[in-house]
Amino acid sequence: MTNFIGTYECKADTKGRVMLPVALKGQLAPMLQHGFVVKRAVFQNCLELYPMEEWNAMMLKIGKLNRFNKKNNDFIRRFTAGVKIVEVDATGRFLIPKDLVTFAGISKEIVLSSAVNIIEIWDKEKYEQAIDDATGDFAELAEEVMGDIGGDELS
Repeated sequence: MTNFIGTYECKADTKGRVMLPVALKGQLAPMLQHGFVVKRAVFQNCLELYPMEEWNAMMLKIGKLNRFNKKNNDFIRRFTAGVKIVEVDATGRFLIPKDLVTFAGISKEIVLSSAVNIIEIWDKEKYEQAIDDATGDFAELAEEVMGDIGGDELS
């Protein structure tokens, strides 16, 4: 499993093209030839960039869902809505499709933020607002999410 590190500010041009920051491009280098999938995030108005290997692993999990269960079928449809394959060109640029630019409200200033095995793509103002909104209750959230995990389980 890939573990990305860092948060990077960059720009999108009027066509939705983004130049990968050098440090992030270095982390993505082993995956460049396989391509990526970009999709709408589930919980936020941002996008998620999956290396193809991570996307295929996710699809294996989702493929095990019973499609004759309406909730499962609805989830699959919503999870995969707007999914697009993207490639990084020789100069380190990739294109965010227009419908996904609109969904995420992306303007010129964007943030590429590591989220363990994927990269979140945010409009800069929306990213800063999401971080500010989460600051107040982060201690409670950390305790709730990580509080029952012992030291042995983390190492």
